[in-house]
Amino acid sequence: MFNLTPTVRNLLLINLAFFLAQENLRNIPITQLGSLYAVGSPYFHFWQFFTYMFLHGSWGHIFSNMFGLISFGPLLEQRWGGQRFLAFWLMCGVGAGVLYEGVHMYELRKLEAVYTEVVRSPNAGDYDQFMRQSGFKQAEDEAAAEALQRNPNDQALQQAIVQHVKEIYSAITNSPRGGMLGASGALFGILFAFAYLFPNTELFLLFIPFPVKAKYFVFFYGAYELYSGVHQAPGDNVAHFAHIGGLLIGFIILKFWESGRARFY
Repeated sequence: MFNLTPTVRNLLLINLAFFLAQENLRNIPITQLGSLYAVGSPYFHFWQFFTYMFLHGSWGHIFSNMFGLISFGPLLEQRWGGQRFLAFWLMCGVGAGVLYEGVHMYELRKLEAVYTEVVRSPNAGDYDQFMRQSGFKQAEDEAAAEALQRNPNDQALQQAIVQHVKEIYSAITNSPRGGMLGASGALFGILFAFAYLFPNTELFLLFIPFPVKAKYFVFFYGAYELYSGVHQAPGDNVAHFAHIGGLLIGFIILKFWESGRARFY
């Protein structure tokens, strides 16, 4: 079914090996050491910009990424050769991590500003804004905000809200569960390259009863990721801006290579 080229096959095997190690070597904190954490977090290390793309959170996670790799990667490797394909994969992955980290730091700065206001002087408006921005807002948080709105001087309620906000903020900034992982950033670079070089290739996608050209598939997929990143729903833990980062880095690399045709081909 799949004509695996050497570099694609090796990337597949490496990712599977790391995932099996994550699943079976529980005494070694592979996921914590290798996932990408926010700069400033006690769990952040510089090598995570590279290692995060070889780790995954579940069988479904690794299956979807590796399926994309073996579906779109071989044609690109045949076009470029193994070394250039590997360089492209790694640069897209690292670049996606860097761009995601920049967006994440910007969002954390905004959250920190609201957090400081809630802790300094708890009020319903800032509390509701913090919970919405954190992505942890639940129905009980809305009820607590309404209660504080009705009783702004309730000291017990204020203390409970401040404690809750501190726990949420600590979970976001310091928890080892907060790292990003997965090959999706690199994969989105591959998707862009495939659509750029083979734009009219027809793809048969699950749940879509008709073929879709690669250029349209990647355009609408990218638009969906951008929308989902800007309007991220509560509980959505997908790194949409890492996906956008992979697309953007892929575009930049291809345009750079294309500027010298001898290098590109």
